[in-house]
Amino acid sequence: MISGASDVVTPGHETLDSSPRARFPPKTVAVNLSTADGPSTRQDAVKAASALILTACSLTTLLACAPSDSVTAPTSTAGAVDDQRIIRAVDKEPGSWLSYGQDYREQRFSPLTRITPANVNELGLAWSKPIGGPRERMQGTPLVVDGVMYATNGWSVVYALDAATGEEIWTFDPETDREYVKYSCCGGVVNRGVAVSGGLVYVATYDGRLLAIDAATGAEVWDVDTYHPSALGRFNISGAPRVAEGKVFIGQGSSESGHRRGYVTAYDAKTGDVVWRFYLVPGDPSKPFEHSEMEMAAKTWGGEWWKYGGGGTAWNSLVYDEDFGTLLIGVGNGAPWPREIRSPGGGDDLFLTAIVAVDASTGEMRWYYQTVPGDNWDYSAAMDIALADMTIDGEERKVMLQAPKNGFFYVIDRDTGELLRAHPYTDGITWATHVDMETGRPVENPDVVYERDPQWILPANAGAHNWEPMSFDESKGIVYFYYHDYPNFYSLDEGFVETGTYEINPVGLSLGIGFGPYRQELEKTANARPPSEGFLLAFDPLTGEKLWENQLPATFNGGVLATASGVLFQGDGTGIFSAYDVEDGSKLWEFDAFGNFSSSVMTFEIQDEQYVATMVSGSLRYDAPGTLLVFKLDGTAEYPKPPERDLRIPEQEPLEVADAVIDEGNALYHEHCAICHRGLGVASIVATASPDLRRMSADVRRRWSSIVRGGALAKLGMPGFREVLDEEDAAAIEAFVRSKAIEAREVQERESEVRG
Repeated sequence: MISGASDVVTPGHETLDSSPRARFPPKTVAVNLSTADGPSTRQDAVKAASALILTACSLTTLLACAPSDSVTAPTSTAGAVDDQRIIRAVDKEPGSWLSYGQDYREQRFSPLTRITPANVNELGLAWSKPIGGPRERMQGTPLVVDGVMYATNGWSVVYALDAATGEEIWTFDPETDREYVKYSCCGGVVNRGVAVSGGLVYVATYDGRLLAIDAATGAEVWDVDTYHPSALGRFNISGAPRVAEGKVFIGQGSSESGHRRGYVTAYDAKTGDVVWRFYLVPGDPSKPFEHSEMEMAAKTWGGEWWKYGGGGTAWNSLVYDEDFGTLLIGVGNGAPWPREIRSPGGGDDLFLTAIVAVDASTGEMRWYYQTVPGDNWDYSAAMDIALADMTIDGEERKVMLQAPKNGFFYVIDRDTGELLRAHPYTDGITWATHVDMETGRPVENPDVVYERDPQWILPANAGAHNWEPMSFDESKGIVYFYYHDYPNFYSLDEGFVETGTYEINPVGLSLGIGFGPYRQELEKTANARPPSEGFLLAFDPLTGEKLWENQLPATFNGGVLATASGVLFQGDGTGIFSAYDVEDGSKLWEFDAFGNFSSSVMTFEIQDEQYVATMVSGSLRYDAPGTLLVFKLDGTAEYPKPPERDLRIPEQEPLEVADAVIDEGNALYHEHCAICHRGLGVASIVATASPDLRRMSADVRRRWSSIVRGGALAKLGMPGFREVLDEEDAAAIEAFVRSKAIEAREVQERESEVRG
């Protein structure tokens, strides 16, 4: 559905005192002053950090002098970024990377040309720095401002580094509450980066806070809790904040974890005070609506959706449009997934899976476009958005580009919300036949209705394309990105089928679809599972033409970066970081990082030398930390191969429990554990290096209940599940895991015999 600005702009948004605001004590800061001895040509921002040694009081005194409820001004010119600098960045300082997508247009296409198809084979590692644990999803985009790199790990720890050498200037640990892993949707902890403006570095944490840090010292300036009771429950934040017009914008994740209602909040960049909040799903209609858009949206919902929350979190894409002064919000999926549970008898369920344009100053809506009305599959529209100027049908249009999960690539007028193009970017689409350009709505496939016929459907909830950034060459009108054909088996929840009711789990996921033995039995009589494949693509969004396409060695992979010199960079799921020729997709160079890439790529320039940076996560194969990698021509830094993990299943004691207990453990495991520890006996989208529980030691088995229920390993990111699992439940999960360990052990022994 499309709506013009004049139809919906109304006053009544929340004001400064509408959200509870918490102050927190200063967090851990480590400062490295060794860069003071560097060459005289070192960038001013790096000098500013080391100049702390000349201040009247030490950092310890500085922190002690600043009460936790005060707001202190930045201490130097470090991080001296403003809106105009970001707007001019690509033209005036192409060697910087000032914002998440490089500048506000977020095209992620670099004008740098020193690394070319002719010399990229001379690329080598300039430096690397382990900054994350082996189980963290390393997905951040480092920023480079005046020679300083600002990067984060999965636990939202911020690093300020000399971008040319990797030397540490300071580190800020927000001491994220590790119990918040229980709100995670898709694996280990993750943070996609920071924003820098006005001498401050802004980071959102996995436990739902937003912090401002002094860019020169790493000292905390303010810390606010972004949770409001209207969200219906605590949540994670994985996305990078954006800054514009003196405000910091942030959403949240955890759509399927408990009761959840999404919103985006604008905070005053200097003080952390709430300026406005825009809700993405309507609340209880018996109570006053927060703003008029919610009253309109409520008419598109059915049943008692507010008792579930509805989902609709803005967990990734927030793009400031400098031309219209709007914030474009990519909205997530519905929760629970099936609309028959979430919104029976409803309609489009606004603003799920929509792009919503709001006035960045006031939070009032200008327009919206919904990619999947009445979302039924977790087809989020929170994927990255790029802004561009294009000639379409002979007319100059200011447009936004997005490849959301549903398999179609959208070109939308960013002034009016008018749909201009919606071509499929994959053949792996079974849920819909096409997008009707007259109505702007997808045409659902009448033969693909999992509520009456459980089946494999493409794309899966992981999407045909997920959050991994694309790169858009505006001069050619070509977009480069990775996608995958990956199916999911959809059916309604077993309990809902039997009783017509559905209960939200107080801890863990509440998807509304079938799990465990119930799903596995349905799969036996369903259509065959389609293959899973990953692809790297050069695509014309106006014609839908694929200029070239490479099949990748893994199904799940990382984002891309293209440059004006004709080189495309990407890391894949096998741990190989590669360079390709943008003209034909031919591979030019590769580097084995011994991990798993699900990250973004950026590039910068210092003293006439171009660098390319990315992050690699730990993997199931190698015992290695999450690492920041920076490359340059003739780089010679060492990168030793890490030890390979011992993947052998230990010898198992005989298991003497009833099949019914194992079946119950199967269902409980896949409901509460698989999201981090991967599915056992079913396909899994989890690629992080969380422990394979089939290989648990005898000591872990002895401590099983204290870990699973009591939270004995909570400080390591393994929360307790006492709220939802009793002793019998925990024992059933252990029995199921051991049954799978016995099966895997037998397979390994047979394979060993074959090898001789």
